[in-house]
Amino acid sequence: MIINLLNLFFPKVCMACDSHLGDNEEYVCTFCRNELPLTNFHLEPNNAVAKRLYGRVNYQYATSLLWFNKKGIVQHLLHNLKYKGHEEVGVFLGKWLGEELTQIEGYKTIDVVVPVPLHKSKLRKRGYNQIDKFGQEIAEALSVEFNSKILIKTKATTTQVFKDRLKRILTHEADFSISEYDSLKGKHILLVDDIITTGATIEACANQLLTIEGVTISVATMAIAE
Repeated sequence: MIINLLNLFFPKVCMACDSHLGDNEEYVCTFCRNELPLTNFHLEPNNAVAKRLYGRVNYQYATSLLWFNKKGIVQHLLHNLKYKGHEEVGVFLGKWLGEELTQIEGYKTIDVVVPVPLHKSKLRKRGYNQIDKFGQEIAEALSVEFNSKILIKTKATTTQVFKDRLKRILTHEADFSISEYDSLKGKHILLVDDIITTGATIEACANQLLTIEGVTISVATMAIAE
């Protein structure tokens, strides 16, 4: 009865379309779940993420859960995550991708999950890194460590998602640094982010992590822009 009263005054809504969720629905309604544009890249080694990073990052595996299109369902989902405080979107997508990755032998060698960091000024303003819940759920699924302290963003930048491709390439990407080196020596790191556009941010982070002795890198994102 208490749950019903809470739902009456504070109804649960779908993070993708804002409609009310049914009693057996969580985070995203059944219709939107079926409409989400899954990539299935974890089943395809030579996928679009891998091609976008080819020749730029020395990686082992690369995947993304969803396709991103402007004004599409995924944009609305990620908007709720990044700007409306709905961290449960990260939980939802992390659980989904984490379960998929547990079925793939290559991802079973992951030792630690590392998120792309926010600059301290943006973290202070937003109050959370939208990547953290996503990464934590994947780490839990793979039964490995989650480390959000190793990568540091040293320069604040504006969002790149809605700029055209040429402008994104020409825009100076954020600088990143490593907080310490010894704990991750020889580890297989899964670098996670929300969306991959040109791949420049992933490239900058991965190449910093690759300065750690013996490290190998794999990449997983919530979405990839077409």
